[in-house]
Amino acid sequence: MNTPPLFSAVLPSITSATSTALSLERTDAAVADDPFLWLEELEGPAALAWARAENEKTLGVLQSDSRYRRFYEQGLSILQSKERIAYVSLKRRGLENFWQDENQVRGVWRCTTLESYHSQDPQWETILDVDALAVAENRNWIFRGSSCLPPEERRRLISLSDGGKDAVSVREFDCVTKTFVADGFHLPEDKQHVGWVDGDTLLVARDWGEGTLTQAGYPFVVKELKRAQPLSEAREIFRGEPTDVGVSPLVLRDSEGHIHATGAIRAISSFESEYVVFRPDGPAKLNLPKKAALIGLAGGRLVVRLDADWTPPGGISFAAGSLISYDLAEWKQDPLRARASLVFQPGPRQALSGLGATKNLLIMTILENVQSKAFVYKYDQGAWSTTPIPLPEHANVSLLAASDQADQAMFAVSSYLRPTSVWYFDAERKSLEELKTTPSAFDASNHVVEQLEATSRDGTSIPYFLVRPKNARFDGAIPTLLYGYGGFQVSLLPSYLGPLGRLWLEQGNAYAVANLRGGGEFGPQWHQAAQAAMKQTTWDDFIAVAEDLIRRKITSPRRLGAIGGSQGGLLVGAAITQRPELFHAAIIQVPLLDMLRYTKLGAGASWIGEYGDPAIAEQRAWIEGYSPYQKLVADKTYPAPLILTSTKDDRVHPAHGRKAAAKLAALPQPYFYYENIDGGHSAAANLMEYARHLALEYTYASMRLCSE
Repeated sequence: MNTPPLFSAVLPSITSATSTALSLERTDAAVADDPFLWLEELEGPAALAWARAENEKTLGVLQSDSRYRRFYEQGLSILQSKERIAYVSLKRRGLENFWQDENQVRGVWRCTTLESYHSQDPQWETILDVDALAVAENRNWIFRGSSCLPPEERRRLISLSDGGKDAVSVREFDCVTKTFVADGFHLPEDKQHVGWVDGDTLLVARDWGEGTLTQAGYPFVVKELKRAQPLSEAREIFRGEPTDVGVSPLVLRDSEGHIHATGAIRAISSFESEYVVFRPDGPAKLNLPKKAALIGLAGGRLVVRLDADWTPPGGISFAAGSLISYDLAEWKQDPLRARASLVFQPGPRQALSGLGATKNLLIMTILENVQSKAFVYKYDQGAWSTTPIPLPEHANVSLLAASDQADQAMFAVSSYLRPTSVWYFDAERKSLEELKTTPSAFDASNHVVEQLEATSRDGTSIPYFLVRPKNARFDGAIPTLLYGYGGFQVSLLPSYLGPLGRLWLEQGNAYAVANLRGGGEFGPQWHQAAQAAMKQTTWDDFIAVAEDLIRRKITSPRRLGAIGGSQGGLLVGAAITQRPELFHAAIIQVPLLDMLRYTKLGAGASWIGEYGDPAIAEQRAWIEGYSPYQKLVADKTYPAPLILTSTKDDRVHPAHGRKAAAKLAALPQPYFYYENIDGGHSAAANLMEYARHLALEYTYASMRLCSE
């Protein structure tokens, strides 16, 4: 980045300082007026005692309902079914899977061969039994995956979380001896990012001591760590800024494990990054727009995704949502002057959904009007050619795994009512076969799926999927749950409803999924249309879908409930505080709700790019316009929400949900609150906890929306 002239750099700082000072005065006033700040103490005795008391009240009501036990047992039987698909990754040593069931509650990391996986009853070899490890070490371990050392992939860095937190301990593991490496790499618990350079060298971003974490609680210093070297002696190789979201190592490898570049990825905001590569003459910042992402290597090309329109110096223009590539040899010689060429450019209703590289190919899934298809992209003789993969149509196709030692990949094909199937694709042999199918979890014969559109406040058409009974009378009587997210460019795509189908649809109910602005269903522009100052657009879109369901007489306010988690929890909170009369139930999972203090809670400061900064007066004003916690008032009737959080959630602090419940109690307004002591941001650390959540949610929804 070119350094701006001193004058232009200083002038905005003066303006910002004035705005911030005024804002901080108002923030202090807001804090003084908040009687529930004590609930922000994550594991404070008073806060935990309050949470346990709330749990007891909520469980007392919901678990005493006659439907609860049936829902729990039905949900658990589906989640623990031996017949469910074991999803795998394609590794050099075989197909790997992480499995949980009634016997392996924490889970087992295991592997098999492709030949065995083809069979009805694959023979699995255990790599690591997490249940046994937790017992042996007397720790509440949750498995968070592993990072392998190419090309042999014998050595792994295993991430283990205490109770489901984002913070993990990292330990070196030998996949042949199936033991942790004596005197191997061992990094204590932290929100850290680690990359292998070679068998004796790691690049590590973590908390190195005072002054090395961003406001969001993530590291901004990368160091090189050698085997047997104390953390205190690791050598600093890159330093970002305390104002960044965070920094992580960059190691660019090909399919053979050869390294072509190392460096660092500096996340300036939630959606803006800078890539720095280390060269003999010093670090070099890549000539890319801030809204871009290095994807990796394929066919001797470096592949980059663009989330903004971009015209490189002296080059042609590329549209947001495009995929571009560079000749690897040219890029390595001079990454700042290498020329980019187009791989893929989306059409008006298209978006790149999934992407992976095999040994020689790019495998892509592309959305068109929220329907996806898969394609092979091959670079040959100076151009990319495209070949569709003939997977089943009218379903969501997602890339599950891609092999870096052959041109092979696996896909999941799913829809709301059709059980998910796994397909194996071999480009060299030109073969495509169905390997596995999820057993039916519910009777879907009485339901139908429709894709409809609602008109939002500004006239934009908002698509949504509706799963409803075939014999619907359109008299407004169908109990309906409306699900949404609408943030961070995340797309909501059709997937088999499984437990939801058994616990909700089989009762003759309906389910809707809204594809709101703020999501990624139509590419970066769809997201950016509801970002920061425009975030109210997401809430408007959701309300428009709710109104459309009522207008079509699918349901009515008495029979309509809203459901969402995390950003979706904020969505539901905004919807029921702005239009409480539209809903009779609200399921609010691990939510953000106090948006005037969200940057001070959990990892909230890392999401300023999505919502804005409440410490800046102008931005605080638009946040204040919808922040659900502040919008809870005595003269409105809310739909007795069910708020679910987790004590171990170190991403979205449970104080958001705690404080909202406490405020509802003080108004007084009815509500239900449940806080899982484990589980992290998923709010469930194992299948039994997940089944309990499902049973609580659908018992609550049935109590609120269904006739006895």
